[in-house]
Amino acid sequence: MDSHLLFPAALMAFSHTAAGAAKIAKGSFHHSAALDFFSSLGLAGLFLIAVVNSTFVPLPVPGVADILIILYVAAHMNPFSVVAIATLGSATGGLISHTAGSVGGMAFLRRHISPQTLSRITFWMESHPILTVALPAILPPPMPLWPFILAAGAVHMSRREFMWSFTLSRFLRHGIAAWLGIRYGSRILHLWSRFNDRWADSILVAVWSMLGVSLIFALWRLYRAARELRSPPQPPSGKAFLK
Repeated sequence: MDSHLLFPAALMAFSHTAAGAAKIAKGSFHHSAALDFFSSLGLAGLFLIAVVNSTFVPLPVPGVADILIILYVAAHMNPFSVVAIATLGSATGGLISHTAGSVGGMAFLRRHISPQTLSRITFWMESHPILTVALPAILPPPMPLWPFILAAGAVHMSRREFMWSFTLSRFLRHGIAAWLGIRYGSRILHLWSRFNDRWADSILVAVWSMLGVSLIFALWRLYRAARELRSPPQPPSGKAFLK
């Protein structure tokens, strides 16, 4: 699907489904302005964030999907549903990136990373493709993800092999985040309630600003990247396109 249509369509779908998802989430949260904000995102919001965070132009704030998983599970949402939705979103983002990589990923990589780094990534991808996809998908930031998933498409790694490796790895990562929410959920909610009366408004403004700017920036990067993937290759700049 054309990248110009993909995210507007996703945002329209999100606007129609978020209200219903929010009703499911909201009943599980203790009363708090900040937690009400997170509950308003719902599972549809988690899905959209997981999609963007697993593409080759992820959100500039790392680990947003994991933070939401921890908060949702801490607030007693069904951990299996939360992990399933996050994994589905991650798999969708991975499929988008693998497809983009197979179309023009190598030219895009040459523009944004040094020849030495690209050489190492392609060598690892050709020698140990499953491991080279799985490790970045599991490990948290600052481990970069985008060069590896683009390279998987660029070297024509089997889509089926890539999707199995990537999806299972993201499932494991999201499962760990859910376990953290279960294990430390009461402490997390106690911390929220402790600072809620004094800092709730400030936290809410900060979170809205962070997510709003992050999403706009990610969509802008996606537009730029889509144009680069369709344009003729040019000499590499040597600058890293950091996650």
